[in-house]
Amino acid sequence: MASEVNKGAPAAQATARHIEDLILEGSLRPGDPLLPEREMALRLNVSRPTLRQGIRLLEDKGLILAEPGGGRRVAPLATSITDPLVELMASRPEVVEDYLELRGTLEGMAASLAATRANDVDRETLGRCMARIDQAHDDADPRDEAEADVDLHVAVYEASHNIVLLQIMRALSGMLRKGVFHNRQKLYARPEVRDVLRAQHRAIHDTIIARDPEGAARAAIDHMHYTRRVLAEIVAAEARLEISLRRIEGGSIAQRR
Repeated sequence: MASEVNKGAPAAQATARHIEDLILEGSLRPGDPLLPEREMALRLNVSRPTLRQGIRLLEDKGLILAEPGGGRRVAPLATSITDPLVELMASRPEVVEDYLELRGTLEGMAASLAATRANDVDRETLGRCMARIDQAHDDADPRDEAEADVDLHVAVYEASHNIVLLQIMRALSGMLRKGVFHNRQKLYARPEVRDVLRAQHRAIHDTIIARDPEGAARAAIDHMHYTRRVLAEIVAAEARLEISLRRIEGGSIAQRR
């Protein structure tokens, strides 16, 4: 369906505002490449010079990035925390725990809102994400299952129809994909954990589809509590293993007979 710019404001500003709205509501996502200029002007029903001026306004704001070769894409808006600060936070175990605690609260809120506000399009998206989780699980493909996991959570945020929550959670999910705070592959490398995670994702999906806000919130919070506990167990097990290896090697500084 073609979008059309509101002609009530000066053309270039109205074009820029329309694209801003698409970014804010999540229709244009961080990193999305934009259509070629000719096609985009047709979709927005504006002239190419007007589009060019509107895009320039957005580039000046840092919302759109020009690329070599003339292409443009949406700026990575959801990574406004500077890389050094993210690296510092990710290196501290107590911050990782805080991150998971925050996600637990926001996930419950998002699932509850999604159960109340999701429309047919949202529910279809959630269904596709759940089907991908099932397929990856059946194929014993931890990498694809972990990616489908994040996509399901993003679909829940979108279905919440809360723009601020969506943008915050997109930032957190972007960090999760990159393994900033923890490595999801460690979770999905354990078959017994994968079974529980799929059941929990199914519970989140089903309660949202059933329009059960309390059940959806409870399912999302239970899922995050479980994730926090299992990750803590993995970290503790890895620490014990390191100690055992150091004992065998004498801390790398003792002479062994």
